[in-house]
Amino acid sequence: MAFLELRYFSNALQKHTAANVILPNPDLVGPYHVMFLLHGLSDDHTAWARQTSIERYVDGLPLIVVMPDGGRGFYSDAVAGFQYETAIAVELPKLIEAYFPTKLPWCATGLSMGGYGAAKLALKYPGRFRSGHSHSGAVLFGHHAFDATDLPRELDPKIEFEFRRIVGDSPTGGPDDLCAAAENMSAVDRPALRIDCGFDDFLLADNRKFRDHLVSIGFPHEYEEFLGSHEWGYWNEHVQEAIAFHRKNLEF
Repeated sequence: MAFLELRYFSNALQKHTAANVILPNPDLVGPYHVMFLLHGLSDDHTAWARQTSIERYVDGLPLIVVMPDGGRGFYSDAVAGFQYETAIAVELPKLIEAYFPTKLPWCATGLSMGGYGAAKLALKYPGRFRSGHSHSGAVLFGHHAFDATDLPRELDPKIEFEFRRIVGDSPTGGPDDLCAAAENMSAVDRPALRIDCGFDDFLLADNRKFRDHLVSIGFPHEYEEFLGSHEWGYWNEHVQEAIAFHRKNLEF
């Protein structure tokens, strides 16, 4: 395998940014499927490689792993701010295709903010990302209006201001609402979707509500809960199940 840092200028972000990339062993002849592996709110493109054994888990697989820097942007085109959805979902795939021998379909995995992002890529771009896996995902981000009485938790005012800047005051039903994205998809376009969360994770209630919504609209998916909380030990263990899920769905 080879591990490299791809540094490039993003037109969507109007700044230089980066993505770490794991390339397969050269004796595995391409073209290759691609997995986008997305970080959480407080991390960057280096987190998965520093905190987990992802290189070891994909060793021997005909798979390119792309770990982009998503900032604190929730992989969304902010109402007032950076256009991270365009940067990650549209711009970066074109760059990866230009530099490396790839083939469709692709898949996406992520944790927390990145779990939301992975589900979003699969639900909004199923022509490319046919398999999505969310670990401990912030899956209801972009679903609740900030003045709603059923908000899952009280937000720090600074965090609320940051989130409003991304999705606006009343995001329900909009382009960043995963519940709406799943509900509005035609059955033929539905990607393979898997969700997991730890019993002691502060996002467990959100994940259960999203699961219940998927059940209510008849959206096929896998859902599991495990021992653990919102931490790297949990994600290092369960990303192996995500890889197996994608291998099944992309057949590699």
